[in-house]
Amino acid sequence: MEVDVLEFRVPVEDNKTLFVWNIQPSHTEAQIHVGLLRLFSSFGPVYLLKVVPNSALGPAGFYALIRFYSAAQASRAQRQTDGRPLFQKSPLKVRLSSKQTSHFLSDSSRPLSHARCLELANHCLGFNGWTSDIITLKELTNEEEGEEGEEEEGGGRRRRLKFGCLLQLSFPHHGQKTRAAAVVEDSFTCTGPDVLLQNRRTLQRRVREKALVQAFTTVLLVLLGNGKVMVELKQTSDQLPPEQTDGVLQVNQFAVDDEEEGGDEEWDLTVS
Repeated sequence: MEVDVLEFRVPVEDNKTLFVWNIQPSHTEAQIHVGLLRLFSSFGPVYLLKVVPNSALGPAGFYALIRFYSAAQASRAQRQTDGRPLFQKSPLKVRLSSKQTSHFLSDSSRPLSHARCLELANHCLGFNGWTSDIITLKELTNEEEGEEGEEEEGGGRRRRLKFGCLLQLSFPHHGQKTRAAAVVEDSFTCTGPDVLLQNRRTLQRRVREKALVQAFTTVLLVLLGNGKVMVELKQTSDQLPPEQTDGVLQVNQFAVDDEEEGGDEEWDLTVS
């Protein structure tokens, strides 16, 4: 039986990336993107899909780069789409990428964003396949950080806020659960109570999302060839067992600013 394991980390392996070309200019770039996403997501969740116009020196048309979370699903998609017309009259050419750039490899251990974690979990497990519960959410700002600073230009004063969150992630159909914690902090110019309230709400949301992302990094989705999915947990040194965290807030430090995924990336076009 074919088995594949998915982690909640940015996929960078070459055997998860497809290169598609010979896309005719009979549709717009946006229409091609929608068509390719509908087609290839039928094989499994797609992490990233980019449609790019051909070089001005080449024939009119487009090529695309598609990255899956699963190597097995990428391979199956390649075999079943290569040489077929699909949404156009001429056949597409689909190949697995054979080489990754150093830019990809430098991000090989980067966790998925909060939105990507939800997307992957819901795709593989369904909306009722997992739950998250906040155990502790509290402000950690000390007295010095919470005091008003010197008045800045424009009449505001510098303030700093820090929040911590302990969260439990559960998979009721698989009998698995894990806990994780996170801390976020930020400084800002406070011009009134409404600004302070808005920043408190923003940091509370961000620390919840950070804790959930941290919890998902310990999760493995085992995809079986019969279509079933199993959930396993990685044993890590910083994992928080439920029996050791009741009533206690343990934290891992995180930066506040997040890098957006899916931006302009350098793609290696070498194919096998």
